[in-house]
Amino acid sequence: MSILQRTSGLRAFVPAKNFAASRAFYRDLGATERPIDPKMVLFELGDSAFYLQDAYVKDWAENTMLFLFVDDLDGLWAELQAADLVNRYPGVRWKAPTDYPWGLREIHLLDPAGVLWHFAEELAR
Repeated sequence: MSILQRTSGLRAFVPAKNFAASRAFYRDLGATERPIDPKMVLFELGDSAFYLQDAYVKDWAENTMLFLFVDDLDGLWAELQAADLVNRYPGVRWKAPTDYPWGLREIHLLDPAGVLWHFAEELAR
């Protein structure tokens, strides 16, 4: 399957328990919103993107994880703290930048529906 070796632009579908709240959360996170229809929007973060759906299944939401590399994790942490998302959106939680033995420094951010984001940068070797 050599065709699949030349792909790009993988996009996940992300659930929203409260579609309006999740849309606001992702806009406040800094994502650019591109409406598609009344029950789905495309959010862009740099060259990455995902679809937010007005659909929710608890087990699906709480088992969805997304991983995104960033080039300045501590800068992102400062932006997240300034945006105060954990106090503005019910259910949102985070874990401060942490170094892991697999060679990455990560921030974990739980969105309003329970989707877990891993923002990471590689540790210096």
